[in-house]
Amino acid sequence: MSKRPTFKIVLLIGAILSVVLFFFATRNNRSMSIRQQLLKKFYPALLWLTGAANKNNRFIEHSPQNPPLSFYELTATTINGQPFAFSTLKGKKVLLVNTASDCGYTAQYAELQQLYAQYGDKLTIIGVPSNEFKEQEKGTATDIENFCKRNYGVTFILLEKSIVKKGAEQHPVYQWLTDSQKNGWNTQEPSWNFSKYLIDEQGRLTHYMDPSVSPLDTRVVRAITH
Repeated sequence: MSKRPTFKIVLLIGAILSVVLFFFATRNNRSMSIRQQLLKKFYPALLWLTGAANKNNRFIEHSPQNPPLSFYELTATTINGQPFAFSTLKGKKVLLVNTASDCGYTAQYAELQQLYAQYGDKLTIIGVPSNEFKEQEKGTATDIENFCKRNYGVTFILLEKSIVKKGAEQHPVYQWLTDSQKNGWNTQEPSWNFSKYLIDEQGRLTHYMDPSVSPLDTRVVRAITH
């Protein structure tokens, strides 16, 4: 009599079939690499795992405090090379997020776009591409902009690729976000890609959120709408 296949063999065959089916299902998607597609599929599991481990999910709220240096004095350059004055943001809340195209959290682009589509009348979202965390944003400005538009329909503001961690080359916007002598209280730099900072309508930093805090988290929505 022939032996029944062991559980390990069945599991291996199932895994191989899953990879093959995934390849054929995504072979026509040329705007995303296989790695990027796998990361997108893995995103819900990543949120669950980090939540279960209580990792990368800090939600820090601080009472509004007038900053020593005005948020509206800041300037930056957009991803297509245009100057951008933060003085144009007066009267709206602002969510600043350091982003990357090859990260487990990259699927948050879709959530950020959904948030922007729903609350764009009172919220400006600014994405800041960065290559500092495991070099997960190696693309050019054109690569990044096309990736965001083709795969996630991004219409919110994207700045040029920048240094967001503390150091001599840190972008002035992130110097303001991470220096209590400038923003009034916070010293927390981004812990990974898709860390978030919320500014209120009067240019005061009110929240820092770790990457595993989804843009659609009820706490985020409440902070935006109240």
